[in-house]
Amino acid sequence: QVQLVESGGGLVQPGGSLRLSCAASGIVFRLYTMDWYRQAPGKQRELVATITSGGTTNYTDTVKGRFTISRDNAKNTVSLQMNSLKPEDTAVYYCNARILIFNQNREYWGQGTQVTVSS
Repeated sequence: QVQLVESGGGLVQPGGSLRLSCAASGIVFRLYTMDWYRQAPGKQRELVATITSGGTTNYTDTVKGRFTISRDNAKNTVSLQMNSLKPEDTAVYYCNARILIFNQNREYWGQGTQVTVSS
């Protein structure tokens, strides 16, 4: 059974930092591309950051220079270091694992962790 379990969310003041983690089980983690998404109230879920199986990273423009995605294949975890947080970063953050097998996309989601940026 595949499980993705996020942790590390919470309440932080503007300008502060948080580190989110996602622990994966039930998959060959090193083969998967890992994404962090977020969804703010009343808005669509958006892709925040991606790290491929080879370690290539990509970020949405609004978090470039502030967020860093990383992975530890030995521990089957992916992390999102979030610095200089802004109120507009407030959202539920979701971990996603995806892989293309025989031209079919297979993906799994975590349950989400709340990040609130407020003074």
